[in-house]
Amino acid sequence: MNHHRSFEAAQVALRLLAWYADCGRDLPWRRTRDPYCIWISEIMLQQTGVTAVIPYYERFLRRFPDLRTLAGASVDEVIALWAGLGYYSRARNLHAAACRIMAEGGGRLPEDLKALQALPGIGRSTAGAILSIAFNRKAPILDGNVRRVLIRLYAVEQPPRAATVEKELWRRAEELTPEDRAHDYAQAIMDLGATVCIPRQPRCAECPLVSLCLAHDRGIVAQLPRRQPRKTVPLVHQVALLLERDGKLLVRKRPLQGMLAGLWEFPCRTQETGQQAASAVQALLRGQGWRGEPRELGRVRHAYSHFRLEVTVFYLATEPACEEQLVAEAGQSLWLSRTGLEALALHGAHKKVRELLAGSS
Repeated sequence: MNHHRSFEAAQVALRLLAWYADCGRDLPWRRTRDPYCIWISEIMLQQTGVTAVIPYYERFLRRFPDLRTLAGASVDEVIALWAGLGYYSRARNLHAAACRIMAEGGGRLPEDLKALQALPGIGRSTAGAILSIAFNRKAPILDGNVRRVLIRLYAVEQPPRAATVEKELWRRAEELTPEDRAHDYAQAIMDLGATVCIPRQPRCAECPLVSLCLAHDRGIVAQLPRRQPRKTVPLVHQVALLLERDGKLLVRKRPLQGMLAGLWEFPCRTQETGQQAASAVQALLRGQGWRGEPRELGRVRHAYSHFRLEVTVFYLATEPACEEQLVAEAGQSLWLSRTGLEALALHGAHKKVRELLAGSS
């Protein structure tokens, strides 16, 4: 990273801390120094914005106020409270980490970078955030907001995810993090990225680092970080079946491993290439041991991080079960009333299926 002028690392912390004292955000997890609460907030804030996180964070802590309660709960309860926040592996990892801390760590979060990173769901940046915010220890962080601030501050024009850039950004993050007030510094630099050095139309006039910023000096703030080439996102077609019997609908639980693990859904099946929805839903019906002519209710779309899903939704009212009409293994499938469905932790696409059902009745 070549630049024509440089600045002292210490200037960054001084300016940021002064700015944070006046402009820092008042967030629920900032009103505590409890490492457990800070850990929960950091996991929730991975890949999710502050506004969406706040109600989940408050509800989660009411139900699981400490490590012992979280470790003592079932993974199903944890996932149910997480439903709607997305990236569900975070909830499973939280629960697994809580169980491990209770078993091996005497019920306290470790105060050591390596020990934190050894826990499920805690990478280098999250470990740094927990150490600095909860324990006031010097530890660099490099979440999306901090990465953008550093890329602009040092006018990094290479692709932001290149290995050499990654290494350099960690070095810069380490160099800029002060020995004292690590707690405030970590939150200050995250706030700057979240509220001032934002992706589009950054508010340079309000930035305490503007006179140090090399990208601003060169007039290239808006061009940074450089765009990564976009990957094409595949579209997956699926059919879902709303099977109703005696006023109750059939739902099933996804396996505890893999994508959307432990969440609930209506019986569904991915369409094969070139297969019509009507023939896919017949194959699904046969697999459940049912017969009939389902009618199409409509379609819903849902985007995941690495693919988009289009679900064609069918409805079939059936007679009470005959002996041969078996449903998947007990415990993993349930017949639920429409009211019961409202409280169920369905995954995102099938919440939309439920809404389609509500709208059609």
